[in-house]
Order: sequence, then structure tokens, then C-alpha cells
Amino acid sequence: MQNMLLTANASVPGYDRSTLVPRIVHLGFGAFHRAHQAVYADILAQEYGSDWGYTEVNLIGGEQQIADLKRQDNLYTVAEMSADAWKARVVGVVTEALHAQVDGLETVLAKMCEPQVAIVSLTITEKGYCHSPATGQLMLDHPLIAADLQHPHQPTSAPGVVVEALARRKAAGLPAFSVMSCDNMPENGHVMGNVVRAYARAVDSDLALWIEKNVTFPSTMVDRIVPAVTPETLDKIEQITGVRDPAGVACEPFRQWVIEDNFVAGRPAWENAGAELVADVVPFEEMKLRMLNGSHSFLAYLGYLAGYQHINDCMEDDNYRRTAYALMLKEQAPTLKVKGVDLARYADLLIARYSNPALRHRTWQIAMDGSQKLPQRMLDSVRWHLARNSAFSLLALGVAGWMRYVGGVDEQGNAIEVCDPLLSTVQAAVRNSAEGEARVKALLGIDAIFGNELPLETRFVGQVTAAYLSLLEYGAKATVAKYAQML
Repeated sequence: MQNMLLTANASVPGYDRSTLVPRIVHLGFGAFHRAHQAVYADILAQEYGSDWGYTEVNLIGGEQQIADLKRQDNLYTVAEMSADAWKARVVGVVTEALHAQVDGLETVLAKMCEPQVAIVSLTITEKGYCHSPATGQLMLDHPLIAADLQHPHQPTSAPGVVVEALARRKAAGLPAFSVMSCDNMPENGHVMGNVVRAYARAVDSDLALWIEKNVTFPSTMVDRIVPAVTPETLDKIEQITGVRDPAGVACEPFRQWVIEDNFVAGRPAWENAGAELVADVVPFEEMKLRMLNGSHSFLAYLGYLAGYQHINDCMEDDNYRRTAYALMLKEQAPTLKVKGVDLARYADLLIARYSNPALRHRTWQIAMDGSQKLPQRMLDSVRWHLARNSAFSLLALGVAGWMRYVGGVDEQGNAIEVCDPLLSTVQAAVRNSAEGEARVKALLGIDAIFGNELPLETRFVGQVTAAYLSLLEYGAKATVAKYAQML
């Protein structure tokens, strides 16, 4: 299989893979990481002779991905999809692939304790941090965390595994590594640092102090649209490369990475591959989370309810296109602190990216895990507007769209498969409330999402309720059209 991928109709590694040093251990070998951070490392190896290699680790789930990768000598394909052409590259920077439940946790921890490891990076989605999105704090009563604190030397959560690896490095007299989150959260490094330090304090106060002094948690902003891999995706990759690759992934041509330059044991020269190294990532993160991710969630809920399966389908509806664009520029852009970025041009670029017919990015996929996403994608902006008495009707419509979606039944009466870590809490609120105003009130009562103050804000409650009742009475398509006419 190795030779087949190396003979694929694609850009293939032209560097000596045997010289790669596994200096980065990455937790969460999912589609996004494969199409984003690993591609940057591959460009550095190919074009600049970098020897920074990856050890890929899945802690929970994703056994098949790791097995597929191993069978292919850790090679896999990334295909860039545009309307006119697809381009493929075979990525060769992975030196080893491990699964905690297949290869054993001890093997993973031993790898994290190798002296040359300088960075542990993560793409584990928001829910993998075991924190409250409303407060950013570690949930000590989270089932994974509670179990890990009982058995700190055999952890299963990402925070538990990182802390145990750091504890072993400290005990062995080895230097610390930097912990770099690459997930879509505001101040993702800050969140990871909070979670790791809180967990460490619960395990060993001396260790917590050592981490405080020796470990950095750089924040990053990552951007590339990477739809979930489907059998059709793999067929298309095989068609263009001539090789079947079960670990292959497809994505849009655009990619962006903004990284806080704060590493304790060195880092690759990511800037050579197009990344931006900055002192403060937060303004860029907020821009992306609110303008891109916020409008994505808006389109996902309201698009799914209208029967649009993909984001590019939403873009063919002029009302959806106009409301998404207005949400970006009228309600999200004013809340931002980013300097030196043309936000109108950024919004134009986002609309163009959403319209890419090759992407087929499913509204259902983007709609997942809404309880973790709403606080930073929409609610922080709502708070900004409330403090300034400015308009936020489209944000309120987006929140109402989420409420209608998590009701679990679409406009045709079909069941919606809602995926969310707070699903039981959301379902209880739905089950125990009558449809309409009472439903809105019940969902607003979930303080892990909305906190304590938003449910008391009459402007917010009134606008979300009005939008929700319109969705119930007229449906998503007609409601979005009504809001578009008011622009």
C-alpha cells in the first residue's frame, strides 16, 4: 500500500521520511487535523527540509482511522476541492500512529515522555476539554474527569492524559512541552491551560506549581472547511489519484493558521508554510468564531430546518445568503477587536467559500454540539449588543433556529438526529415544556449554555421568542425571507 500511495497521481513526499523526528504528539487524528496542521508540517518538510514529525494519537474512538494509517506506513491523501479542479497531496510527516485503547495507554504516555517531544497539540472538539463553555472552567464532576481523578495514573480524558504525561516528565527530570489547542474555541490555549491546571491541582499541588512555571499553552486560530468524509469523498479521491485511501480527506483550497508564539521547547518554522505567528491570537479567534463559525451555525440550523442539506444549497437561496452576510457585517463585525483586517472583504471571501459546490458541507454536521458552540459563536456577541443597546435580530434568529432544531422534529414531522454532549439536559427541557414560549424559557434555563444573566434580559428573551414563534408558524424558509426583507 505504501508504494501505491507514493505512486499516486498527487504531490508525494520528496523528502527522506526516515530523518523525521517525532517532536509533536497530536491528540485527535480527525479529518480537520489531517487537512490542516499536518499539511503545514508536510509543506515544511517538502520545501524547507524540516525534520518535525508527528506521532498521531486517538484516545477514545477513531480506532479505524489509526488502523488504516498504520496499514499505509502512516501515509494518507489530502484532496483540495474546488468547482473547477481537485488537487491531491500525499502527506508523509506522520512517523507513528497509536490508539490508547488498542496500543495501550502506557505506550501513548511513554511516547509523550520521549525527551525530544516539544509540543503536544490537540483537535478533540470543544466537548473533549470537559469544561463548561459558559464559564471556561473544568467540570470536576464530568464523568471522564471524575473517573480520572480516582485513577490519575490511568486517565482516559485528554486533560488527564496531558497531566499524567507532564507528571512523568517532571519525575524523570525531563523538560516540559508546550500544549497547543487547535480547536474552535475563543482563547483555546487559555481554556486548555485552565483545565490542565485545575485538574493538576486536584491531583498534586506541587505538580500544578511545576506546570504553572514550565508549561505554555499557546492559543491558535485554525481555519479550513473540512467536511466529514463520506464514501463518495473516498471514491472521488480514488478517481483523481488512482489509489484507494481509507484515511484520505478532502477540504477546500483555503487554509489559515494564526498561532500565539509562546513555546517552551521550540517549534517548527510554521510561518514558512503561511502561518501567522502573533503575540495575541484572541482578536483573530473572535473574528473567525463570530463571522465564520457564527454564520455557519446560523445557516446550519435554519438551513437544515428548510430542507437544505448542504451549506452551498443555502447559498443558492438569496434570502439565506443575504441574512448570513448581514449577520457577519452588521451584527458580528462591530463586536470585534481585530486590527488591520478588511472585514467586508473577509465576509465576501466567506460567502464565496460557502458557495463552493464541490465542498458538500452538511448542515447536519455543522449543527452538532450546539451547546458547546453557541456561547462563543453567538451569545458573546449578544451580550456585547445588549451592553450597547444595539440591534441583534439575526443573532436572536440563529439562537431560535438552534432551539427549533433541538426540539428533535423537523418541519415535515421527521425526527432530527440531534448530537450534543448536553443532549439529556436539552431533551429534558424540551420534554418538560409546552411548545412555544414555554419551550424557549425552558431552553434558556440551561445555564451551562446561557449562563445566569441572559435569561433575565427581556430584550434578548423577547427577540428569541418572536423568532421562535415565527419559525413554528411560518417555517424557516419564510422566516429567513421575512428577516431578509427587513435588512
